[in-house]
Amino acid sequence: MAPARSASTNSKLKAATRDAPPPRATINGSRKVLTFRGHQHLRQRIVLSVLSGKSVKIEGIRQDEVDIGLRDYEVSFLRLIEKVTNGTTIEISYTGTTVLLHPGLLPGGTFTHTCPLSRSIGYFLEPLVVLGCFGKRPLEIRMEGITSEEGRDLSVDMIRTVTLPHLHLFGIEDGLELQIKKRGAAPLGGGQVLFRCPVVKNVKTLNFVEPGKIKRIRGISWSTRVSPQFANRMVEAARSVLNRYIPDIYLYTDVYKGEDSGKSPGYGLTLLSLSNTSAIHAAETVSVPVPSANQSAASSLQINDVSSAPTLPRFQTPEELALYAARLLLDSVAKGGCVDEAHQWLVLLMMVLGSEDVGRCRMGALTPFSIQYLRDLYDFFGVRFKIASMGTPLSTNAVADAEKKDAGEEEGESEQSSEEEDEDGQVVMGMTVNEIKQAKVERHGIQNGKLRPPEFMVSCVGIGYGNINRSAA
Repeated sequence: MAPARSASTNSKLKAATRDAPPPRATINGSRKVLTFRGHQHLRQRIVLSVLSGKSVKIEGIRQDEVDIGLRDYEVSFLRLIEKVTNGTTIEISYTGTTVLLHPGLLPGGTFTHTCPLSRSIGYFLEPLVVLGCFGKRPLEIRMEGITSEEGRDLSVDMIRTVTLPHLHLFGIEDGLELQIKKRGAAPLGGGQVLFRCPVVKNVKTLNFVEPGKIKRIRGISWSTRVSPQFANRMVEAARSVLNRYIPDIYLYTDVYKGEDSGKSPGYGLTLLSLSNTSAIHAAETVSVPVPSANQSAASSLQINDVSSAPTLPRFQTPEELALYAARLLLDSVAKGGCVDEAHQWLVLLMMVLGSEDVGRCRMGALTPFSIQYLRDLYDFFGVRFKIASMGTPLSTNAVADAEKKDAGEEEGESEQSSEEEDEDGQVVMGMTVNEIKQAKVERHGIQNGKLRPPEFMVSCVGIGYGNINRSAA
């Protein structure tokens, strides 16, 4: 018969249960290993593992598919992480369905990496934008491959003009640079970029709550191995839509010829809008290459591996591509917030790594990727976010118009007929007529013909993440 437990023993057991790791975290010997399943968020979990210093194990990578295991670009990404870190060990199972990573340190320095043609440079460059800031020395890396690809990853133009300016919000500016040496369109690539990132001692706290009003629109229209008129045609088509809203529009043309134009023809357009409070919204479209007979099967397999498959029709003209990009930009601005959907993850991560103070940012509706990223941030750093609605999804102008209308009715029409009072006070299915009207307004976000999607205030307390190099500037 087992002896009875004392009160002190029970209290210790309760404390141990309360301080237990998250459900997805397991203990492997004396080292804590976070375990996940699936390949959908492999990159973000590897980056969080390196920053937090916690080992990560990813199981069940495409174990139910015909072609199981890691893809070539995922293996290349793991080798890139192993290259830019010191002391990182990566174990891949024989079938490629399990990856175990023990992170090391970020020494910085100069590197070179050749990206596979199955994924663009943006897939490998996005994680380095964050990791490069916390190295012991400044990071300089030269990458070769496809510079722009439609529907899957951010192009190098988007990273240079939108992603890097988002780091300026956290005090990361001097020495941050991305140069496009050569452009390489899909499917043969041939592009080359040079990325430089400075050393950052700590991250500033973000307080970004005012999206402001759009004051100017900028863009880059590029083309390689096609007629230079393609770039001008895209500029004219985009202006035909954007000139209706704002006059300050300047679209650059960037035409590459000869050896700097890569190995495949292509063209694309990147647009961004800047508000008077430095809020950036962006959109881009890239031409989709015509698949050859031996590439059709491989391309269809790659598209099935990602949720964001290309949506543009093939054989599109430059005018159609530019009109689609302009409408995407307007849609991004209409979604509200101070940050566009493609960079929500970056702002959330830098808020967690910020100083030990409350950081706030106003965002539109969170994407499924951002929601999963919030869960992963809690698993690795133990930080919870507070997400508060910005009230009813009505624009400020609509609310002001409603208040003016109510004030006018009180002054000029103080006396209402008894029939109107009876109608307003009528109860239908447990609700008055006024309550039903207000419910419709809140559900659809429409009043006086104006629509505004819901916005949220996202806030958290930073962990005060510091660089390993204490002498960093």
